[in-house]
This record gives sequence, C-alpha cells and structure tokens, in this order.
Amino acid sequence: MIETAPFETHVERYETWFDRHKYAFESEILALTEHIPDASHGIQVGLGTGKYALPLNIKEGVEPSQPMRRIARDRGLEVVDGVAESLPYKDMLFDFVLFVTICHLASSRKAFKEAHRVLKKGGSMIVGFIDRNSEIGLSYESRRAENIFYHTAKFHTPEKVIALARTAGFKQTPKSTQTLFRPLEQITDIEPIKEGHGEGSYVVMEFVK
Repeated sequence: MIETAPFETHVERYETWFDRHKYAFESEILALTEHIPDASHGIQVGLGTGKYALPLNIKEGVEPSQPMRRIARDRGLEVVDGVAESLPYKDMLFDFVLFVTICHLASSRKAFKEAHRVLKKGGSMIVGFIDRNSEIGLSYESRRAENIFYHTAKFHTPEKVIALARTAGFKQTPKSTQTLFRPLEQITDIEPIKEGHGEGSYVVMEFVK
C-alpha cells in the first residue's frame, strides 16, 4: 500500500500535524461526513492511528504500519495488518470503503479494484484526496523533496481519480464534495464545504457499485 518507513519511525510527527492544522483537519472531516452512510458497516483503508476513523464513527480498517496499528488499537479500533491492493476480506462484505488519502498507495488502480470486490452491490467507495492541481497540491509537489511523508507521494487530479475508478468497475458519475480553499497556513477556522471539485484542495468523491 505505502512506503511505510516514515509512518513507522515518525508517528509522533504524523500526530502533530493534526494539532498544527486543526481547522483543516476538521474541515476534511466535515467533507467526508457528507458521504458516510448512516447505520452502515464500513472500513477505512489506511486507518493510520485512527485520527479520521474516530470522529467518523468507523470501527475497523486496514493499516500496514505496526506502530500506527498499535495506537489505533489503544484507541479502541479493530485494525488488521494489510494493504489496499490486497484487502484481507471476503467479497461483497461492506456498505462502504473509505480512503481518506490515496497519495501513498502503491497502485490506486489495484486498490480501487479491491474496494469494488469487497463492497456489497449498491455500496460506496469514498475517496478523499488532495487535488494535484490545487493550491495545496501544488505546494506539496514543490516541497516534495523536503517532506518526509510526501517524498514518494503520488497526487492525482479529480479526472484521474474518476478514470481509475471506472477501470475498477465504478461506472456511475461520482458525487463530489470539496473544501480547503486557502493555503494551509491561512486556515484559521473551519472551511466551507461545497459540492463539486476544481476549487478546493481537498476533494471527496463517492463512487457507487
């Protein structure tokens, strides 16, 4: 799923990001909440330490980093060792599969196919990502070499994400939500949530099987 080394040795630095960018994180949570179905059974792929799962009321997921799995379990989450490209679950099991980011996936194409496989008919693949051509996306790209977490990251445009989802079997036009309309350092309160994409740096797309 990811190059796990930075997430094995820099967990505290990862956790600190959420404190430094509190309002950006809360804005992302609000955008994701628009797509999480009520009273449903779903997983987060790339669960990390559980920072997103807890406010989104997600109980389980997959995470390849052992230190992050340990923290997530301490927070009461059920997390298994696994990667997005080979999910350790049976076919047609979940109502939704959530990715809060996809820039660290080894293969988004394979990951989306796996999400399609484990989803029930009518279930949703929910994909959050930084738009490569957005203000924050371009900033991350320009500082890739100096950022330990984004050194090998692959950022995508909304059009690319849609194309990858279609090759995985998701044929319907996705519902899209966007937020983060300012540079990270200028976000000092919760950002608005808008339909569509092309303006906000953080985009959430919902693909129905």
